[in-house]
Amino acid sequence: MDAEFVNPFLNALQNVLSMMAQMELKPGKPQIKKDEYARGDVSGIIGMVGPQVKGSFSISFEENLACEIMHKMLGELPDSVDEEVCDMVGEITNMVTGGAKKELAERGFDFDMATPIVVSGRDHTISHKSEGAKLIMPFNHVAGKAYIEICFDKLRA
Repeated sequence: MDAEFVNPFLNALQNVLSMMAQMELKPGKPQIKKDEYARGDVSGIIGMVGPQVKGSFSISFEENLACEIMHKMLGELPDSVDEEVCDMVGEITNMVTGGAKKELAERGFDFDMATPIVVSGRDHTISHKSEGAKLIMPFNHVAGKAYIEICFDKLRA
């Protein structure tokens, strides 16, 4: 997967969390993911389809980090992943994908976004409906880890 296509998602995540929660996450090393198990406790998943590309994006947060983001954004510190935390993760997924979409459109890649789906619980799975490789990238914060996954079918010229 081309870094030119992946970097807009990484940049958008950093921008969204910096602006909305005044938090910075430290990126780790990207890898190819071979299974469908989420690395976090709550995940937002969104599909994208366009003339040149079809794929999906997900972001998973460990419970402590999701709760800390909620605290920073809304002033509430939940004890665990609840309905409000799930709603927040859906909104973050939407904002990150929207930011990446804008940057990719400037490079000639256009796509429509579906409505995000949020899944929570330990050992939940994320099913990407694309045939391409699944790239996973960890992010670290003192409150916990986040993981983004990007999976796209081969780009069509």
